[in-house]
Amino acid sequence: MGARLRVVLDQLVQVVDPDHAAAAIELTRGLVATAPSGCDVEAIVAAGSEVSIPGVAEVRTLGLARRELAASWQLGIAAGAGGGLIHSPTLMAPLVRHDRTHDNDQTTVTVWGLEAWDAPDSLSRAAVAWQKAMLRRAAKHADAVVVPTHTIAQRIQEIARVGDRVRVIAGAAPEGFVPPFDAAERRGGLALPERYVVVHGTWDSVSDGFRGALAAGAHAVVLDAAEGTEPRYSDIASSAGLAESRVHVRGALDTSDRAAVLAGAAAYVASSPTAAWPWRAVEAMRLGVPVVGVDSGTHRDVLADGGLLVDPGDLAEAVESATGGEGARLSVLAADRSRAFSWAGSAERVWGLHADL
Repeated sequence: MGARLRVVLDQLVQVVDPDHAAAAIELTRGLVATAPSGCDVEAIVAAGSEVSIPGVAEVRTLGLARRELAASWQLGIAAGAGGGLIHSPTLMAPLVRHDRTHDNDQTTVTVWGLEAWDAPDSLSRAAVAWQKAMLRRAAKHADAVVVPTHTIAQRIQEIARVGDRVRVIAGAAPEGFVPPFDAAERRGGLALPERYVVVHGTWDSVSDGFRGALAAGAHAVVLDAAEGTEPRYSDIASSAGLAESRVHVRGALDTSDRAAVLAGAAAYVASSPTAAWPWRAVEAMRLGVPVVGVDSGTHRDVLADGGLLVDPGDLAEAVESATGGEGARLSVLAADRSRAFSWAGSAERVWGLHADL
C-alpha cells in the first residue's frame, strides 16, 4: 500500500484540550514510526502553526486560525483542506461530502469521550454545542468514527447514526512517561503533602473519592481543575467529611509535573462512570500506582484487572485497602495492564483502518 495519510493537528498553537492535543502529537509520531513501506504522513494545521515532529513529509497550513477553522468546519466549509486520506485524532475535521470509491478520499474522526452528552456540566456550553454539531457531521460524512473503548462504541450508537462505521482504537500514556529525577522537588514546589491519593471524577461523583481519602487517612489531590473551581471542590470535600486543609486542587500540569504527582500518590481514585477515555488512570497504571475505580463499562474496558473496581458505595473501603495491604499487589497489576496500551500499537491500527477502507 502506497499512500499519504494526512493528520489534522489543530491544537499546535491554540490548545483547547491538553490531552487531545498531546494525543494527536503522540499518534502522529506513532504513525511516522509505523508507516508501511511507501507510505507517508502529512500534517494539516491551522494558520500560524509549526510542526516539529520528525518524519512528517509535508505540512498543509490552512489560511484560518484554529478558532475560525473550528467554526468553518462546523458549517461544512472545508477551508482548503483538500482530499485524500484524512485522519483526525479528534472531532476537528473537514467533514464534507466526498467520494471514497472513485477519488479515494477518506475522512475519519476520533471521539475520546461523551462528556457533552453524559456530563455536560464539565464543559462550557459552547464546547457542548460544538461537539454535538461535529458528531452530527461525522455521522453524515465520516468514513469511520474512531472511539477508544467498546463501551463508547456501544453508547455512541444511541447518540448518532454511525452504523458499522465505528472502530475501537485505544489511547495510551505519553511515550516515556516516567517520574522525573526531581520528582520530590516538583511535588514540594506544588505544595503537596507526603501522603495523598489523586482523586478524579465529575461533580456528582468526586465526593466518593474524597470519602476514600478520608477512610485511608490521606489527603486528596485533584488534577486538571478549571480555574476558579477550588471553592466548589472544598465544599464537596467538606460535605464528605474531608477537611478543606486536606484537599489540594491543581490545574493542568505539564507532563513531568503530572508524572511526579501521580508517582507520589498512594492510590489513584477514578470515581466517574462517564463514558470517556480515562487519561489519568492510564498514566497512573503506567507508573504502577494502585488504581481504584467505580465499576463502569469504561473502567471494565480499560482498567480491567489492572485496578480494583467496586460499586460507588464501596469506594471508600476499597481506597483504604489499596493504600494499605493491597497496595503492592495492585501496583503490579496496574503496571502489567498498562503494557496493553501504546501509541505505536494505536498507530498501526489507524494504518490498518485506512487500508480496510
